[in-house]
Amino acid sequence: MPIIQSNRTIIPACDVSSLKKLEELVQATTGVKGIGAYKVGFELALAYGLPKVMETVRKHSQLPVIYDHQKAGTDIPDTGKGFASVCKRSGVDAVIFFPQSGPETEKAWIKAAQAEGLKIIVGGEMTHPAYLAKDGGFLADDAPKRIYETAISAGITDFVVPGNKPEKIAEYKHLFESHKIDFTLYSPGLVTQGGKITDSGKAAGSKWHAIVGRAIYEAPDMGAAAREFASQL
Repeated sequence: MPIIQSNRTIIPACDVSSLKKLEELVQATTGVKGIGAYKVGFELALAYGLPKVMETVRKHSQLPVIYDHQKAGTDIPDTGKGFASVCKRSGVDAVIFFPQSGPETEKAWIKAAQAEGLKIIVGGEMTHPAYLAKDGGFLADDAPKRIYETAISAGITDFVVPGNKPEKIAEYKHLFESHKIDFTLYSPGLVTQGGKITDSGKAAGSKWHAIVGRAIYEAPDMGAAAREFASQL
């Protein structure tokens, strides 16, 4: 089963600092047509605990919750089991991995999450400047491709691609198509970071979810902002 039942949705990134703000965000958006899931990150999880975060979301919504540890999958292989166990007990539906520390960790963490029955989304390239070596970053230029291909070999079909780099979305889409898998893409880096939902959505194809954070949760009317972005899908 897919993480999200619809092919195209908006996923609010709940990178807020309090449970009160999280509750307001979920209440304002969960009934909006086109909202497909929620993504929660480390700020809420570290401050309040992931079970409490999930309890807050579940007061108002049964939509899937994706936990983004920012960035999970970068430790030694053995720690994947503990991470997956905590996420499962907390009640999240899916996790995002950005396995930048090598294929052995990537494979071990994917296996651990699969054993717990968690859905897995794997990212390879991020949205910010100076990420890859050719741009002044630390990672080899072919690292995202290798990360994605390792994930594909482990049975993964859900991938994060950078929403403010539509040309890269098209490049990675071609890679996934070459492996003849039924894949779904997810993109941060939209609106506030410069990416346009219309442009990135065109590059991504039919199964794509736009992750939007500050442009929704900092809006005066979060529900209206969510409806506006959903209309651009």
